[in-house]
Formats: sequence, C-alpha cells, structure tokens
Amino acid sequence: MIRRSLLLPAAGLALAAAPALAAGPDLGAVQQQATNWPAVTMFFFFVIFTLVITYRAAKGSKSAADFYAAGGGISARTNALAIAGDYMSAASFLGISGLVYSSGFDGLIYSTGFLVGWPIVLFLIAERLRNLGKFTFADVASFRLDQTSIRIISATGTLVVVAFYLIAQMVGAGKLIQLLFGLPYLYAVVIVGALMIIYVAFGGMKATTWVQVIKACLLLGGASFMAGAVLYKFGFSPEALFAAAVQTHPKGDAIMAPGGLVSNPIDSISLGVGLMFGTAGLPHILMRFFTVSDAQAARKSVFYATGLIGYFYILTFIIGFGGIALLMSDPSYFKLGAGGSFDKIKDMIGGTNMVAVNLANAVGGPYFLGFISAVAFATILAVVAGLTLAGASAISHDLYAQVIARGRTTEKAEVNLSKISAVGIGIVAIYLGYVFENQNVAFMVGLAFSVAASCNFPVLAMSILWRGTTTWGALIGGLVGLVAAVTMVVLSDAVWVKTLGHPAPLFPYANPALFSMPLAFVTIWAVSLLDKTRRANRERAAFDAQYVRSETGIGAAGAHAH
Repeated sequence: MIRRSLLLPAAGLALAAAPALAAGPDLGAVQQQATNWPAVTMFFFFVIFTLVITYRAAKGSKSAADFYAAGGGISARTNALAIAGDYMSAASFLGISGLVYSSGFDGLIYSTGFLVGWPIVLFLIAERLRNLGKFTFADVASFRLDQTSIRIISATGTLVVVAFYLIAQMVGAGKLIQLLFGLPYLYAVVIVGALMIIYVAFGGMKATTWVQVIKACLLLGGASFMAGAVLYKFGFSPEALFAAAVQTHPKGDAIMAPGGLVSNPIDSISLGVGLMFGTAGLPHILMRFFTVSDAQAARKSVFYATGLIGYFYILTFIIGFGGIALLMSDPSYFKLGAGGSFDKIKDMIGGTNMVAVNLANAVGGPYFLGFISAVAFATILAVVAGLTLAGASAISHDLYAQVIARGRTTEKAEVNLSKISAVGIGIVAIYLGYVFENQNVAFMVGLAFSVAASCNFPVLAMSILWRGTTTWGALIGGLVGLVAAVTMVVLSDAVWVKTLGHPAPLFPYANPALFSMPLAFVTIWAVSLLDKTRRANRERAAFDAQYVRSETGIGAAGAHAH
C-alpha cells in the first residue's frame, strides 16, 4: 500500500482520512497536518456572534408573525441582502467555482441559470405573493382554492425541495469542517445540523435574516478580494488569466468551449429550464417576501438582490479560472490520478468543492484562508437555516394548523410544533448529507431546482395568473409534476447508477425539468378544464377578487414590526 500525504502549503489544515479524498486503491490514510488556527478562531467567532443574535431574536419573537416573517418589519435593502445571502449558497460559492475548475467555461451554465430566474420572480411573483400571502407560498396558492388539498401538495413540494437543497448545503459544510478540524465527515455534518437547529428553533426568521445579512456582506467582500487578487497576479488581464488556465488545464482549449460539462443539448436546455423557473418555486426564497411591509418593498428587494447576485456570479467565474491557473500548476494542491487521466483526479484537498477555499490560501495566505473558510461556513449555515425554517413552516403552518387542526389551534402551539419540526428536519438533513457525501453540491441544487420548477412553480403561477385553475387541476398537476421530477431524478445516472449501484440509468438525462414542468402545466390546464363541479365554478368566480388584491394590495396584511 502506498502512503501519500496531501499538503496545503503555509496553512496546515487538518485533514481526515475519508473516501472522498482518495485518488484510488493505491492511496492509504491521509496524514493529518497542524490545525489552521486563524480559520478555527474566525469560525468560532462567527458561531458565537450569530448565537448572540439568535438569543436576542428569541427574546423578540412573541408571535407567529415574528417567528415566520420577522413581524413584516424588514426593510427592502436589508431583505435584499438577506435574499442574496439565502441564494448565494454552498452550491454557488463552492460548487460553481469547483465546476468551472473542472470543466471550464461550461461551469457558467449554473451561474447563468441561477441568475436568469430572478426577472421571473420580479415581474410575476414578488408583488403578488406579498399581497396575497401571510407566511408561506401555500397561503397564496390556496387563496381561492381548497385549503386542505392545495396546502398538502404545496407543503409536500416544499419538503422535497428542502430535502434536495439541504443535501448540497450539508455536503459542503461537512467537507469544510472536515478540512478545518480534521474531524470525520459524519461528525462535521452533525455539528452543522446542530447549529442550524439552534438558529431556527430559537431565533426564527429574525435570527435567520440577520445571519443571512452578515453572511452576504462577508461573502461579497471575501469573494471580491479573492477575485481581485487573482486578477492582480495576471496584471488585471482576463485574457492573461484565461491563457494561463488553458495552458495549465489537462483539457487545454476545450475548457473555453461549451459541451465540457453538459454535452447533450437536451440535458443542457432541461438544466436551464429547471434553474430558471425553479427560482420562482424555492420555498425559502418565497418566504422572504413576507418579511417586508408591503408589495413595493418586496419588488425593491428582488431588484437589489438581483444586482448583488449577478455581481457575485461574475466573481465565481474568475475564482474558478484562478483555481485552474494557480492550483493545477502547483503539485502541492493538484495531482494526476493513475495513468495521468484527468477523470481520475480525486486527491485535491477536499475535492473540487473546496477549490475556492484552497485558492484563498494561494492568493492571501493562511489568514485569508481562515477568513474564507469562516465565510464559507457562514454561507452554508445561513442557507440551511432558511431551508429548515421553510420546511418547519410547511409542517406546522400548512399541514398542522390549516389541514389537521383546521385553524383551531393557538399561535403558541403552532410555533412550538415548528420548533419541533426544525429538530426533525435537522436530523434528516444530517442523514442525507452523510449518504450523498460524494456528490457535487451545485449538481444537487440543480435537482432541487428541477423539483421546484415542476411542482411549486406551476401550482403557484397557475393559481394566481389563470382564472380557470381549479383545486383538482392544481392538486393533480402539482402531484404529477412532483412525482415525475422525483422519479426521473431517481432513475437518472446520479442516483440510479452512482448512488444505488445499478449498471445503467433508466432515464437518460440528468435534469428532468424540460419534461416534468410542461407535464405539470398541461395537467393543471387539462384537469381544470374538465372540472365542472360547483366548487370549481365558485373558484373561477373568486378569481376577480384575488386579482384585485394581488395587483393593488387592498386587504393585504400590513407590517407587524415590534
């Protein structure tokens, strides 16, 4: 057995022996290095600081409106930072830079897809959502339709999306903590799960919002410095950076051409559709529109957040190519697998998901590495808190309070159940993060977007934009979209082959949205047209009142700031 160490120059990171870090059967245990104390110090400072925020938020959360929507008292600019903080996840910072590192230009398909969904949110969703809803998007979808049926399908869609999205965040967080402390991967995931449970169960939306705001500021600042440092090394010439990357990368000129990551055109279009329309169906993002005072503030939030997110994705592109130019040429970071094949490269520290973290050391030394590591952890923690809150809200507000108890419950009981749900979701997240340890985090979020685009978005869009939508149409259409998306994901190569071990996938494409989303829309349309019941006629007649409120805000809940 050949034993070989993975060394990180000038920043002794503790590395745990883990299957994900092995280059093949010829590698033994990974030798641990000294702990990176700057990173550990900043990590603990962030955790303690955010726990103080959580404690203060818990004292101020006295009602369901406080817990779910921060009392509706968040300003547009603050909410924009929180939205950006919620959206700039581990998939964005760690996953996309890792995809650009391994695939080059084609990694941008995720950046572009994540960004172009925001005009849809701005022009179709944000204002209407704030005018019609209270705490969750199920409030909107069920405004004129049957509460029980629509809340069940909406909550189910929410929980499935939250599960997929949480996988990506937990994998990124687990790798990061594993990298910093030398802990076994499972222990690292448990630490993250415990912290996110504390934030949500005790602080609710107020704590989650401020964690997201702080994280957004830190991430934008750190990524800006890193991208600037990369460009500085190449005389602030993107052309020189790309030339160095092409010269260094094993694929050469191919990294500047499309087709390196998603070579099948149908798969590429399907991925784009999922990312574009999935944004408008993400429950943890949609919840943020209920934290502001009115529809105008919701619209401004999206406008400002779009600019911040667009700027950030430009930075991830530079960071990815900087990783190619500066890390691949350094044997301390990068080694070829057996036979010199690029496809067999497995032993870069932390895998490609940790490219941005490794690059921080290359351009800024151990202290900047410590800062970026803490920021990356803050990034993940903020997103998992938002996801957990969305999932807990679906269970307590949509399923329990409105479906099981049928409104005959107290706010205190509802909020307490939400806190219990947060604990349950945290435990599930830990398990899923452990099972899907070796998946690229950006890819896993792409699957979450596909489910959101196939279930949540069709139900939400058709219920507020088409008079003919009925309860049966929304219920069956949403269920068809959800089942189709999940089934196609399970039968695809990522799960059927790589996770379950079957020889070949039963569904040929990695991304189902191109097929499952139109199927949901067509089903909603067809079933609604065939629905001639008295209830359906009443629901169509109620569209006018819904339309007036969605466009004007007359009758919408105002802010309840304390």
